[in-house]
Order: sequence, then structure tokens, then C-alpha cells
Amino acid sequence: MASIARQSTLLRQSCLSAIRAPLVNRNAAGMSQMVAFHASAKKQILPPLPQTIQGTVNDPAPVPHTSPSHGSYHWSFERLVCVGLVPLTIAPFAAGSLHPVTDAALCSLLVLHSHIGFQASIIDYFPKQRVPKTRALCNWLLRLTTLTTAVGLYELETNDVGITEGLRRIWKA
Repeated sequence: MASIARQSTLLRQSCLSAIRAPLVNRNAAGMSQMVAFHASAKKQILPPLPQTIQGTVNDPAPVPHTSPSHGSYHWSFERLVCVGLVPLTIAPFAAGSLHPVTDAALCSLLVLHSHIGFQASIIDYFPKQRVPKTRALCNWLLRLTTLTTAVGLYELETNDVGITEGLRRIWKA
């Protein structure tokens, strides 16, 4: 009878340890602590940045260097490109194929708009302090892709029917 009680106690302990194992994390000292998110494993893509403070608490925040190409002029230029795309996108389809210059302006603004958007994504998601080589690679890939797209659209405009007529043919196919 004692062996059956001992076996049931061991079985209960092994079952409880199997249930609690994902919930409890043991540190280097052997102390157990609860894990914050029980249902997911800890998978970090990049290690955390070093937790250091530059200077002292009494130092003022650094003021970035002023540059017209990265300040309010840059923001205004982005908005002008976005606003300029609206009539250039609607006009050829509403009034018919207007003029090759209008088509070329649409292609130019599309390339600029795409480049600015992807550049903002690279700046946001690849910080220079953490992954400088990856950011540089992404910037060069963006430049190469933008150049390839611009050359392709130029060839479409000069040697073929143009972007608006091409889209119209695809739409009616």
C-alpha cells in the first residue's frame, strides 16, 4: 500500500512539474520566477540595445544640426509629391490620354513617392546605431531599385504606349 501511495505522489509531482515547467523560469542561482507571457516563447530577433546614458542627467538634450533637406522643406516636398499625384492619377483616366508630358510627370512622381516612402521605412526600421551595415545595404538596394524602375518607366514611355494607355489596355482586356 505504501508503494502505491508513493507512486501516486511521484506521478502527481511529475504531472505538476510538467504543467508548471513552461510557466516557471529558473535563473542562474536556481531561484524560480514566473514568466511574463506564458503562452509564447522568448524569441528576440535582435539583442536589446545597451542600456547606457550619454552624459549626466543635468545635460540638455542634443539639438540636431539644421538642414533644409531634412527639415520642414523635406516634409513640404513630400506633401507636394503626394498632392501632385492625385490629379495626375485621375486626369488621364477621366479625360482620356492627355499628353506624353502628363504621363511622364505621373511616372516621375510615382518613382519619387515610392522612393521617399521606402526610405522612410528604412530609416524607421533599421536604426543606424544598431544595424549600420544592414541600413547601408538597404539604402543601396533602394537606390538600385529606384533607378531600375525609373529606367523601366522611361522605356515604357518612349518606346511603348505609356503607363496610362498600358493600364487602360490591361483594364479593358
